Amino acid sequence: MAAAADAVKSGVEQFTAASNVAFKDGVEKTLAALNDANGVSKKNLEAVVASVTAATKGAEALGARAMAYSKKSFEDQVVAAKSLASAKSVQEVVELQTAFAKTALEAYMAEVGKMSETVSASVKDSMKPLNERMTAMVEKLQAAR
Repeated sequence: MAAAADAVKSGVEQFTAASNVAFKDGVEKTLAALNDANGVSKKNLEAVVASVTAATKGAEALGARAMAYSKKSFEDQVVAAKSLASAKSVQEVVELQTAFAKTALEAYMAEVGKMSETVSASVKDSMKPLNERMTAMVEKLQAAR
């Protein structure tokens, strides 16, 4: 009977030891997974902050460009108005107005092109950190396969 009790006791001890090891391994794996998830979340947040920062810089550049264009356009209109006021004939008024309209349209089209470039660069810069995070996540998922 003592031999049977020793066998049961030995089996319980082995089972307990194996359960403790399995529990410890499970907790360690869970903590490691949580740390990884925490790191991924931190990097994702950093990417969002970098993206918003780049977009803000782009918006500021676009605003500055628009203000500079508005100021230059206003100054050009004042000069054109003075020229028109000093015109000696209707023919001269028409010529001055035509020249001003042509110059103003060319300046506007050039500014639209520059603003488009600014917007394009801003979108590219603001999407770069997000694209990098997405690429990293896809690579991690592919490596896990």
